[in-house]
Amino acid sequence: MSEKKGFLGRLFGRGKKTEEAEDLQQPAATTTDAASLEARHAAAEALTATLRTELEEALRLVSRQEPATAIPEDSTPETVDTPDTTDIPATIEESVLETVPVADDFEIEIEAEETAPDLPDAPTLPDNETETETGKRGFFSRLTQGLSKSSAKLSGGVSAIFTKRKLDDETLEELEDLLITADLGVPAATRITTALARDKFDKEISDEEVRQVLAEEIAGSLEPLEKDIVIDGNNKPHVILMTGVNGAGKTTTIGKLARKFSDEGKSVMLAAGDTFRAAAIEQLTVWGERVGAPVISRDVGADAAGLAYDALQEAQAQNIDILMIDTAGRLQNRTELMDELAKIVRVIRKLDDTAPHDTILVLDATVGQNAISQAEAFTQIAGVSGLIMTKLDGTARGGVLVALADKFSLPVHYVGVGESVEDLQPFSAHNFTRALTGIEELTDQK
Repeated sequence: MSEKKGFLGRLFGRGKKTEEAEDLQQPAATTTDAASLEARHAAAEALTATLRTELEEALRLVSRQEPATAIPEDSTPETVDTPDTTDIPATIEESVLETVPVADDFEIEIEAEETAPDLPDAPTLPDNETETETGKRGFFSRLTQGLSKSSAKLSGGVSAIFTKRKLDDETLEELEDLLITADLGVPAATRITTALARDKFDKEISDEEVRQVLAEEIAGSLEPLEKDIVIDGNNKPHVILMTGVNGAGKTTTIGKLARKFSDEGKSVMLAAGDTFRAAAIEQLTVWGERVGAPVISRDVGADAAGLAYDALQEAQAQNIDILMIDTAGRLQNRTELMDELAKIVRVIRKLDDTAPHDTILVLDATVGQNAISQAEAFTQIAGVSGLIMTKLDGTARGGVLVALADKFSLPVHYVGVGESVEDLQPFSAHNFTRALTGIEELTDQK
């Protein structure tokens, strides 16, 4: 009885307030904006009203004669005669108790939202052979989801411009500005606005019609660039040199391609040519173990060109089908580092004057227009033969692939929309453009 009495006394304000009540009457230390404060005050008022109703009902049940006096909303009685609670049904006390944790849950949720740090995308390796929900979805579905930020920026802008408006000079200019800011580039923006003006000028046009034209024009420029990596069986090994700046996903992409080639029955060897980073060597070694591919590596700081030479010699001796050489990420404006990449190419040509047979540039979609300058520099130094675009799922700048196609006309081998092996797939211009423009009528590809 004393335990129940003490509980009711605390609820009416007798003695010290509980920590939960204090938390509800004071804003949390982590809550700083007005919206959060208003939400917390609303929750506190709702909880107070609930407790008041429960207590009034409890007093009615105890007295069995007349209802307890209602507690004014603008005040809390400091002294209330506590009734004998011997006959209070257990369900009433349990009902009251159940309302208290609501405040705890609410407090925890707010703190979790406001204090959780924004973690950067970690270059973690996916679990081998793990059948995830992502892996079960078709790639077009994953591509559409991955490009959702880019699509929202593009299609949202189109809808804002073409809401019950005719296609005139003003709307065409607005559309051109939108396409350029969406990283599609000036050539693509000019082609698209010209195509629209040719057929629809001074006519009412819907945003859906505009997006359809967008998709058709973009696909028309990208379709000639669809090209898988073709392995020539006459090359023993077929040498693939992987290039790109740090953080583009180069080493992870090598691992995913190695898995693909291995699944096709080809023998693969990996060369850990990024000798500047111990993490890159370790990461490639892990991939090699996963796909059953030998990895040629040296200590951190070793000569990368010498390692590439040794790896090619070893691959020739073992009659390996494919040798993939990782290289250190280097900024395109660091001349001395770019010269080292050129040295790797010169050295391996001493053993095979046709090598490397593919020089692939891995580009991070999140860098936007900076990908243009990267492609220009690497093409001049290493003779890039094809592109792989990664991290399309983490940016609203996926349209830069269109600008790259217009400027360099380099084949696009693969696009990546996630960390799992299944998230790196052969490039499809048809599907890419519809995902980018928000048109999802195509059959899922997988």
